[in-house]
Amino acid sequence: MATTGRKHLVKDFNHFITCYLCRGYLIKPTTVTECLHTFCKSCIVQHFEESNDCPKCGIQVHETNPLEMLRLDNTLEEIIFKLVPGLREKEEQQELEFWKKNQPKENGQENLHGQQPGLPDCGAAGAAGADDDGDGGEDGDYHRSDPQIAICLDCLQNTGQSGESTVTDLMKRFIRCSSRVTVGTIKKFLSLKLKLPSSYELDVLCNGEIMGRDHTLEFIYMTRWRLHGENTYPMVLEYRPRIDFG
Repeated sequence: MATTGRKHLVKDFNHFITCYLCRGYLIKPTTVTECLHTFCKSCIVQHFEESNDCPKCGIQVHETNPLEMLRLDNTLEEIIFKLVPGLREKEEQQELEFWKKNQPKENGQENLHGQQPGLPDCGAAGAAGADDDGDGGEDGDYHRSDPQIAICLDCLQNTGQSGESTVTDLMKRFIRCSSRVTVGTIKKFLSLKLKLPSSYELDVLCNGEIMGRDHTLEFIYMTRWRLHGENTYPMVLEYRPRIDFG
């Protein structure tokens, strides 16, 4: 007679799916590549604002920028959502409420779901449609349900690769888009709007610090804007020609 295996409870796996820092379930599990310890994304990012060491084992993650050594674990996230009923819905609701609370009042900002539907596509093909007059079709709606963020794009008149500044102010500096849009997509958007040659490189900065092309707007808001005491809204990003130090 075959015996039925013991049913496992969620608490049997808590050691593997809870955050060492907040003791709650791992939300957007993020792994430190140096030691492979995993924490909630927001928990480890806040920790690295004060320390360069792993909070669990104490190893130095990076001498100057430990954030470079973080990697999201999407597989673990899906496992946790399957193990814990209702956790995904709860987190999505809290995230929507957060961004809704920080949503700016209508003040002439450009909504990229309407006039600029291409930017939330997070790709060159999507960004290329930024000047179209249509509604963007299915591709333009790809990130429509994402939490939204308003940003202001300011031009820094710096000398770049050619020795002269060829970038100018946008006609509409205020835009609203998915919080998951990356800096790389912002650069494509700027290049299209400013009609820059494909070989021209731009830097995007927040509080004077150059942002990596894979940084999302949400990441920048949480780690560079809000945590540095900036309470104004929208978030301000600056762009300039990439400076050649050679």
